[in-house]
Amino acid sequence: MTTAISARGRTGDWRNALFVAPYLAVFVTMIAIPLAIGMWLSTTKSDLFGFERWVGLGNFVRLFGDPIFLQTVWNTFYFVLLTVPALAAVGLALALALNRQARWASVLRTIFFASTVLSVTVVALVWRLVFLPDSGLLGVITRGLGGTPAAFLNDEKLAMPAIAITSIWWCIGLPMVLFLAALQQVPRDLYEAAALDNASRWTTLRRITLPAIRRTFILVIIIEVILQFQLFGQAQLMTLGGPNNASRPIVLFIYEAGWRQWELGYAAAAAQILFAMILVAAMVQYWVSARGERQ
Repeated sequence: MTTAISARGRTGDWRNALFVAPYLAVFVTMIAIPLAIGMWLSTTKSDLFGFERWVGLGNFVRLFGDPIFLQTVWNTFYFVLLTVPALAAVGLALALALNRQARWASVLRTIFFASTVLSVTVVALVWRLVFLPDSGLLGVITRGLGGTPAAFLNDEKLAMPAIAITSIWWCIGLPMVLFLAALQQVPRDLYEAAALDNASRWTTLRRITLPAIRRTFILVIIIEVILQFQLFGQAQLMTLGGPNNASRPIVLFIYEAGWRQWELGYAAAAAQILFAMILVAAMVQYWVSARGERQ
C-alpha cells in the first residue's frame, strides 16, 4: 500500500512538472541561453564574421576609459531621473482623477491609454514635429506669446528633457491603468468612515489611499526603471544621440558599436553593464520598499 502511494506521488510530481515545462523551455531558450552567450561574448573580440580571440576583461577596461560610453551612462541615468518620478506622479494623479464610474471618465481613460499602443516611430516623428523651432506647435505658441522659440532637439541642455517629455506622454497609460486597478481594490468602507469623521481629501489620500496602494506604487517604480533604462527608439529617431552626444543612451551606444562598428564583443560588454545597472536599481528599490514595510 505504502509503495503504491509513493509511486502515485512521484507520478503526480512529474505530471505537475509538465505544467511548468513550457515556461521553463521558453525561459531557458529566450533568456538564460542568450544571457550566457552575451556574457561569454563580452570577454571576446568578435565581429559579425565570428570569434577572433578571447580578451578577458579587456572590453570592460576599454569601456570605462571611453568618454563617449561614460557620457551615455550619465545620459541614461539622467533620463531615468526625468521620467520615472514624473510617470509615477502623473500616472497616480490621472488615476485619482479618473477613478469614477462616469462616462466621461471612461472616455478620458481610453484617450490617455491610447498613446501607449502607438509605435515608437509614430510617437517620435510626431513629437519631432512638435519641437520644430520654426513651424512646430511649441514654436507657434511661443511666437504667439511674443517669445523666441527654442530649438529643443538641437540644444545640448534641452534635447534630453524633450525626449523625456515625449516618453512620458507615450508611456503614461501603463502607470495610470495599474494605479486605477489598485484604487478600485481599496475598500469603500474606509472612505465612508473617513467621510463620517469629516476627514479632508488630503488626509484621506495620505492616511488611506497611499498606504493602500503602496505595493502598486513600488511595482510601478520598478517597472518604469527597467523600461526607461532601455531608452533607444526616441533618441535614435529624434536626435540620433546628438547634439554632441548629449542625448545618446546606452542602448544606442550598444547598437552603434555592434551593428555599425561591428564590434560585437565590445557591444556585449556594454550590454552587460546595462544589465547590471538595471538589476542593481531594481534590487535597491525593492530593498528600500521591503525595509520600509518592516518598520
